[in-house]
Amino acid sequence: MNQDRNVFAALMVACGDADALVTGVTRNYFDAYGEIRRVIDPEPDQVVFGMTLLLAKGQTVLMADTTVNELPTAEELASIAIQAAAQARAMGLEPRVALLSYSNFGNPARSRTERMRDTVAILDQRKVDFEYDGEMSVDVALNHELMRRLYPFCRLSGPANVLIMPALHSANISSKMLQVLGGGVVVGPLLMGLSASAQIVETSATVSDLVSMAVMAAHDAR
Repeated sequence: MNQDRNVFAALMVACGDADALVTGVTRNYFDAYGEIRRVIDPEPDQVVFGMTLLLAKGQTVLMADTTVNELPTAEELASIAIQAAAQARAMGLEPRVALLSYSNFGNPARSRTERMRDTVAILDQRKVDFEYDGEMSVDVALNHELMRRLYPFCRLSGPANVLIMPALHSANISSKMLQVLGGGVVVGPLLMGLSASAQIVETSATVSDLVSMAVMAAHDAR
């Protein structure tokens, strides 16, 4: 505890001596995450995951999980979808959740796409109060005209604003590629699901990134 600032800071937050922490500028994201998780547990019945905000072309889109779970199960994906939808509502958005894959509604039918279809079935069972559907490709999810033309049975009433990715590699690669090549603003990844407020920036973070994460950490402080 005495030798690691992330552990020490996490203890300060857990004990109420600080309201939130922001770290990561000088240490690998996953090292910092492991140190924080030695102290701070998840919220009860919550999954810890990373969520990235994409702001481009007048749209705000949330993407998860971009940092934590390498290959989440269908149950974990369903929980991530529910938590991400709740965060979207907290930000003033009416969530429309797309479960993403390279296939669309079973075409082509491959074993790697079954988790996303199973996730939809779990959300059906949980009777959630937001729009969701899948599995679908990202161009269909974000282009409502294309969605309506090719898949008129899709349950989303507009373009998706919450994208649930099938695995960490695809999510992390996509978010970082958009950050470098895209014309919009990327915020995060935000660390969701912890019982105390902690955020980790990447080592390439700018002053603006740090300010944004500090604001988010303060907003989530209990």
